[in-house]
Amino acid sequence: MIRALARVLRGLREDRFFLILLAALVAFSVFDPGRIPRYGALVDWPTIAALAGLLLLTKGLELSGALRRLGRLWVGAMSTERAAALSLVTAAALLSTVLTNDVALFVVVPLTLGVCRLTGMPATRMVVFEALAVNAGSALTPIGNPQNLFIWQLSKVSFGEFVWQLLPLVAALMAALLTLTACSFSGRPIRVEEHEDVPVDRLLLWASLALYVPFLVATDMHLAGWAVAAVLAAYLLMRPAVVAELDWGLLLVFVLMFVDLRLLAGLDAVRGAMLGLGLQRPENLYWAAIGASQLISNVPAAIALAEYARDWRVIAYGVNVGGFGFMVGSLANLIALRLTGDRKALRTFHAYAVPALLVAAVLGYAILFFAGCS
Repeated sequence: MIRALARVLRGLREDRFFLILLAALVAFSVFDPGRIPRYGALVDWPTIAALAGLLLLTKGLELSGALRRLGRLWVGAMSTERAAALSLVTAAALLSTVLTNDVALFVVVPLTLGVCRLTGMPATRMVVFEALAVNAGSALTPIGNPQNLFIWQLSKVSFGEFVWQLLPLVAALMAALLTLTACSFSGRPIRVEEHEDVPVDRLLLWASLALYVPFLVATDMHLAGWAVAAVLAAYLLMRPAVVAELDWGLLLVFVLMFVDLRLLAGLDAVRGAMLGLGLQRPENLYWAAIGASQLISNVPAAIALAEYARDWRVIAYGVNVGGFGFMVGSLANLIALRLTGDRKALRTFHAYAVPALLVAAVLGYAILFFAGCS
């Protein structure tokens, strides 16, 4: 555990986003030290508990090796570049609905880079499309991405109701993305040889799968704290490595985000500016969510806007659409580009992601305000 703690601290020292959040907290504390004892109340602990549980479960699935083996077999069965691209994009989107968008990338991208080395497919372009795919697919469920997890806890609606409300948007986004994918990759024949036998930890696999549904049910019943405690205890008894490998730094980042953004939202100048945007009007709220996501990323945008408006569905549409566009729109974008190892990936990403934002924004607006879904 000491080694794991050292790894977390080393990662935090290199995490610019964390350092910015920490610096902001120090500044708030210096200018208004009287609020320090109330910082804990600013954190949405049910959301943090739900996120911790999901990270544990997905880490268990990842470390079991089953997803990696399944992915290699699936892609190895594809006969053309276009078929492989469509399968990888679809897999990334589907995985993101249950494993969160960033975990889906950690599963799919390493596999993709290996396949591209074997087949000559354009690796950076493929990873960019997978980043777009997880942004689209993860919008469907409350557990697909951190902003949905927060909005779900805020809305108090059921898991099924949340999915039903986001389904039209995700269906439209995926139809557009799959069409673009088919046009962007050729029908060149490919052949992928299976060179590696990936071992599977069956106990870890089945235990993680068995814990998944009860955890979701308990979270849906607003018992996320008890649920994460049970999952944590199970892994500590069965496979402590899962707990050691968890991204504890990410949880700390989200805690700081809640505190910083709610302190910022409470400033008179900020409150006045936000109230002047007319966020009680759904149209204004939708465009504000997209715009804020391009500036501060969609998770902080969701947290900030929830302080001024309660239309969770419009916020969800706006911040999920806002994951496209500029790299900062979603943390998943940053993860995908970092995994490519390509210094020119930023240019390729924006060549596809910015037009995707324009299309997604129009689709989302049409569904919310012209298709009777508002």
